[in-house]
Amino acid sequence: MIFAPVMRRAAVAYAPAYSPRAADAAVQRFMADALRASRPAQRTPGLQFSHDEKTFTLQLDVPGLAREQLDIEIENDVVRVKSVEGAARPFQGAWQLPEAVDATTSRAKLEHGVLTLTLTRIQPENKATRLAVE
Repeated sequence: MIFAPVMRRAAVAYAPAYSPRAADAAVQRFMADALRASRPAQRTPGLQFSHDEKTFTLQLDVPGLAREQLDIEIENDVVRVKSVEGAARPFQGAWQLPEAVDATTSRAKLEHGVLTLTLTRIQPENKATRLAVE
């Protein structure tokens, strides 16, 4: 059921903020928010993401693929995983993380068809300097 505001013409003439177009826009925003809230969150099947203060952890289901058949690239805050040519099955995915990660200390582990990426966050450096007062 949709409720629409009813206004008299005199009220519209003296209050431009309450024009019928503004009311229509308000109803449209209300309906869009209601529909957006009722939709389930989109999830990628076979992917679990968690994080803590120092690391991000991605767990991907890649059944049928061996260690040698996976190619993992890390560039700043983007992680790309794909299967190499000639692999048992094609796989390709890319994920953007909230922060950049350090590729040198990150690890990848494949067990029972589940690829676990433990990605170390880059810790911000304190670049504050002290100035002497003259």
